[in-house]
Amino acid sequence: MIEGKYQIGQAAEAVGLSLRTIRHYEEVGLVPPSGRSAGGFRLYTDDDVERLRLVKQMKPLDFTLEEMRELLELRDRLAAGAGGRGHGGLVERLELFVAAAERRCERLRDQLDAAPSMAQTLRREARRYRPPGRRWGWAWRPDPAGR
Repeated sequence: MIEGKYQIGQAAEAVGLSLRTIRHYEEVGLVPPSGRSAGGFRLYTDDDVERLRLVKQMKPLDFTLEEMRELLELRDRLAAGAGGRGHGGLVERLELFVAAAERRCERLRDQLDAAPSMAQTLRREARRYRPPGRRWGWAWRPDPAGR
């Protein structure tokens, strides 16, 4: 790692994304690298890595690429000190994203709450159709104890 800079593989490992995903985010303009090495390798700063983390967190909440782009631009403008009369409007837009994220988290919690019931239904069906003398597993295998 060059001081304060990550090559794409290091950034991918730090965030838990694939190289392909990071390249895609660059192509669509979400998280372009801050620079290139003398050899042409993408270089990401700590701020870039944090942007990648934020995008990764937005993905399970079903934010579209356009929504992600809008939120990143909004954060950039707020961080740059976009003041004046427009500042209040930026904060209001950020609060809309907060509300959307909270609604989407609640929806995910509801789905997760329903998941055990689904698994239980499938277990009942599997027991009903499982051949006698067979145990649970990825493949039907006879029970060595004969149960």
